[in-house]
Amino acid sequence: VQLVESGGGLVQAGDSLRLSCAATGTGAVPILSMGWYRQSPGKQRELVATITWSGRPSYGESVKGRFTVSRDRPTKTMFLQMSALKPEDEGVYFCTARLDHNVGYGDYWGQGTQVTVSS
Repeated sequence: VQLVESGGGLVQAGDSLRLSCAATGTGAVPILSMGWYRQSPGKQRELVATITWSGRPSYGESVKGRFTVSRDRPTKTMFLQMSALKPEDEGVYFCTARLDHNVGYGDYWGQGTQVTVSS
């Protein structure tokens, strides 16, 4: 299983950015949920948003109302639409996926994509 993030970059405060995460190599194993976490210098890894494969989203408090998570089932891709970006949103954004291997869950992580927000 591979998770490949894309869409990171350098933006100004107030701008928007869209991240993508494509899951490959899952075969017939069901995806239960996917999510985004971010790691900022000097801070603990923080939950940004998750979405169940049936489409139910949830968000970290700091991004509610500004970020929207979605997924496309046929392509096994998750998106994170980020609006009204703030300098404190800066960090490496990691994609995660939880798969149901029948005998247990498997959690997978991508390599991360950098988001830099200048004030």
